[in-house]
Amino acid sequence: MIRVLVADDQALVRGSFRLLVDTAPDLTAVGEAESGEETVDLARRERPDVVLMDIRMPGLNGIEATRRITADPATSGVRVLILTTFDIDEYVFAALHAGASGFLLKDTRPADLLAAIRVIAAGDALLAPGVTRRLIEEFTRLPEASSRPSAALVETTDREREVLTLVGLGLSNTEIATHLHVSLSTAKTHVGRLLMKLGARDRAQLVIAAYDAGLVRPASATETRRTRAD
Repeated sequence: MIRVLVADDQALVRGSFRLLVDTAPDLTAVGEAESGEETVDLARRERPDVVLMDIRMPGLNGIEATRRITADPATSGVRVLILTTFDIDEYVFAALHAGASGFLLKDTRPADLLAAIRVIAAGDALLAPGVTRRLIEEFTRLPEASSRPSAALVETTDREREVLTLVGLGLSNTEIATHLHVSLSTAKTHVGRLLMKLGARDRAQLVIAAYDAGLVRPASATETRRTRAD
């Protein structure tokens, strides 16, 4: 059973997400939090598998709450799935550095949200294509953009470059495995090798490397989002 903590400052939103989670036979909501401080406290007490984290909450915001949860040895195994909207994209990059495992838009279809929780709980990272595209646009405006992983892909294989392209499009490991008709473990192995070869800290930097190398363009990410929505 995947245990989920719901964090949002709006009671109606929290209640809706909790009801949705509890409709799935393999998921269960273990609590609700209306502030960042409460989220951190509940994460320490309940040790959920996944936290559905809002960014804008009173007091301690979702970014700092994510940082405290992922940095604390007692809750380092807790995965954080950020639920965001286009008007707060300036926070997405900071949330990645805080240790968030994934991002979805709040207008995501219920079935897709449940699937995302399962992906995050399984240890995969997940970036919604729309968020991925805007993340890259934000990243290219940052002064520290020069510190991103090298786009030189000389040491990567053709298959690894194909996997990097799919990562750049926002696909999860499970979706990559399905797309390439390989096992999930094989997909994870390819992603792991890419992290090592490109000197990338995390999956988000692989996304950036894919854009740097010209493997993915914002337009292609947008098209992928449309295709997956159909």
